[in-house]
Amino acid sequence: MQIKTVVIGSPHVGTAVAFSILDVLASVGRDWELLHGVTPSPKPYFQASLRTLDGAPYLDVNGRKVTPDDRIDAEPLPDLVIVPDIHADFSQPLPKDLAGLADWIAKIHATGATVTSICSGTFLLAASGVLDGKEATTHWGVADIISSQFPDIRIRKERILCPAGEGHNLITAGGASSWADLILYLIARLVDPEAARRVAKVWLLNTHNDGQLNFASLANARQHEDKIITNAQVWLSENYMKASPVTEAVERSGMSARGFLRRFRRATGQSPAEYIQCLRIEEAKQLLETTQMAIDDIANDVGYSEPSSFRSAFRKHVGMSASVYRRKWQALNVSAAK
Repeated sequence: MQIKTVVIGSPHVGTAVAFSILDVLASVGRDWELLHGVTPSPKPYFQASLRTLDGAPYLDVNGRKVTPDDRIDAEPLPDLVIVPDIHADFSQPLPKDLAGLADWIAKIHATGATVTSICSGTFLLAASGVLDGKEATTHWGVADIISSQFPDIRIRKERILCPAGEGHNLITAGGASSWADLILYLIARLVDPEAARRVAKVWLLNTHNDGQLNFASLANARQHEDKIITNAQVWLSENYMKASPVTEAVERSGMSARGFLRRFRRATGQSPAEYIQCLRIEEAKQLLETTQMAIDDIANDVGYSEPSSFRSAFRKHVGMSASVYRRKWQALNVSAAK
């Protein structure tokens, strides 16, 4: 039986991810077989189409014209829905077409369809209400805003995939390139694991087994209007390597320690100590990416008197050791060195 699949299209949807998904799903049972002289499957395993709210051609976020296959409410109704990455200002009300898509997602999920999302597409699932009371993941850059707008959803921004709901009929994926993780998972689950392995080999797809924390910027970008805390953040960003920067920041603010800590957390969502930790780890990441400094020297440079404390904090925040992080990201320096 073919798996009727709808990939959501919209002027706000990332076209590269949407069409990559359509191409990979179409290859299941076909491309590996053709490469090995085996008769392909007589019918595609996935009956996949790109659908929009109204079925009309649209310009995507980069100005390219996209012609969808149909409206979202056209027959046949899907067994599987995939929402790619969405490009919108999530601090503002949803654009009309996205709001309409969110309403449709709630209705189609109620019929028993499995609903999935990639990257910021999780916002659409959140707006539909299907994730209420459940765990979900998303791109690390929008995790906080989804958490603040939908507090009933537990956002797991360290995760690449987060199945939830009855029978795992809700599946969210991390950053945009985790579309591959989601699609391989779906092929393994809905077809069979061997088909997923074959697709991964044909398309050279790797899964993000180390999670997405090592991609994330730890610098807190939360916007607020507290000038005292803004001044403290500026000072801390220039003095995080000191032995007791929080104590000095409190003294400079002219506030009591308790009042400063409470006000800092209210404005930033973090304690001053957590904020300092993030600044230190973020600077360490930059040094690991761009220099050959010894790891212990980096630890000292960013404010850790004990290298073991640095190593523990780094692994906690980044999801891997400092040495593994360096090997991963310095590989990109090769082209610059030529």
